[in-house]
Amino acid sequence: MDEHPSGAAARRASRHWPWVSGLVSVALAVGIGALIFVRHNGPFLFDQAWMSEMVENRAAWLDVPALVLNFLGGGWFAKIAVPVGTILGLVIARKRWSALYYGAAVLLSVIVVQALKAMFDRPRPEDILVVSDIGSFPSGHVANAATIAVSLALIFSRAWVWYAGAIYTAVMALSRTYLGAHWLSDTIGGVLVGAGIAVIVWAPLASRLNRERKPAVATKSE
Repeated sequence: MDEHPSGAAARRASRHWPWVSGLVSVALAVGIGALIFVRHNGPFLFDQAWMSEMVENRAAWLDVPALVLNFLGGGWFAKIAVPVGTILGLVIARKRWSALYYGAAVLLSVIVVQALKAMFDRPRPEDILVVSDIGSFPSGHVANAATIAVSLALIFSRAWVWYAGAIYTAVMALSRTYLGAHWLSDTIGGVLVGAGIAVIVWAPLASRLNRERKPAVATKSE
């Protein structure tokens, strides 16, 4: 019997949605960056309002967690220690495809972020409290957090991983604006790039990652 057209269409959609959603997410980030660029890299009204709130509410007890997140999300710790440690952990857990996926997603996210920073060359806010490289859009810290959050959620497929990742990404975005390292629109761009890249890299590896996860699921159900 011939396959029902609606069933075939549903399967095609399920195969294509990761590519489409990931590309749309990155395209939105590029679109925001282009809009910022044609506006002479100036902040939006909501950027200015949000930054004013952040500056007015700065306090010594908030500086510490913000600076800790600044360390966790950037520099050698974020670029070397976290990815290498995570990849080694996945390999030890016999999740080699997951390790490959995670490493590729993080690396591609960094490449895309740096390319967009160089392309748009947006100045950082004047009220910055930390030393950062050039290029404010998009936020590399937030993009890295979003990539880690989405990739680990796709690897382990657990609700609590999604929740923890969402909270971590949101707190990272908040800390970047609190420190004056980024405008709010920079963090939105970071989320779109990080999440989009994680989904794009996942798409061609989804079936292998699912098969790699099945033994653990089967063992747990026994």
